[in-house]
Amino acid sequence: MSKTNARTALGSGMDNSESDGTDPIIYVNGEFLDRANANISVFDHVVLYGDGVYDTMVAMNKRLFKLDAHVDRLFESAHAVKITVPLTKAETAERICETVRRNGLSSAYVKILVTRGVGREPLLSPRNCVPGVVIFAVPYMSQAGEDGGETGVRLITSSLRRVPNESMSTKIKACNYMNHVLMRMEANDRGADDALELDIDGYVCEAPGYNVFVVKNGRLLTPADNILMGITRQTVLELASIQGIETSAERIQPFDFYNADEAFLSSTAGGIVPIVELDQRTIGQGKPGPITKQMLALYEDLLATGSQSTAVG
Repeated sequence: MSKTNARTALGSGMDNSESDGTDPIIYVNGEFLDRANANISVFDHVVLYGDGVYDTMVAMNKRLFKLDAHVDRLFESAHAVKITVPLTKAETAERICETVRRNGLSSAYVKILVTRGVGREPLLSPRNCVPGVVIFAVPYMSQAGEDGGETGVRLITSSLRRVPNESMSTKIKACNYMNHVLMRMEANDRGADDALELDIDGYVCEAPGYNVFVVKNGRLLTPADNILMGITRQTVLELASIQGIETSAERIQPFDFYNADEAFLSSTAGGIVPIVELDQRTIGQGKPGPITKQMLALYEDLLATGSQSTAVG
């Protein structure tokens, strides 16, 4: 895939060439089922309490980007919350690949959930719960929407705060995203595309579903604490290092965003998304900057070439 075509696939929201109206085939607790039959119990702890972990991947050209890293992170999240994944890592990777294969997708948005499962009583205690696994793959969708990846997005600083490490480790990719959802809703209600999340001390953490970066005087900066350690974030840091761009993980204030030369978001579901405004303050020139565009092009080339991806078969 050429760089231009890769950008089109990532920025379009959905690969329409593969969206033929066919219902997806979904893996649910050992079975591959069509949409109508792909159900979990209403008594599953993930339904009752948001009690589960998940991970999200992207496939391009029938290859899953950094599959092993995503599986490792899923198992680390599950271990941290004392959920035993009912598959080995190798079995998990194979089920993910098989889900993409069965759906006949070249480019896909893929999600796997490991639920606490169903216990003997629908109560808060997780005693006797049997963990479950759900995997789906659909034509690629970008969180940034159709234009965000090209023209940039406008953010507000949320009045809410990121759930702190003192409450639950921010490294856990948990299914309960209520505070992220409320932040996104607040941003949309205020006419913005998304929200910037701060910790309880007022330092920048991330955005709902994204890590964040700022560029100042040629240096690439990203928050160090109270964040999910994103796989796309790590990829950006690796790419920047290869290009000789100085990087630093440190405490960042909204002030640093206001006065940045460039800023952008990163995530599996969104890719690299320029930020052009925060709290009605223009960032840089109010358009994607040169380092942002460089990171976007390099990341898309990684997806297109599959050099760090696993073939789905």
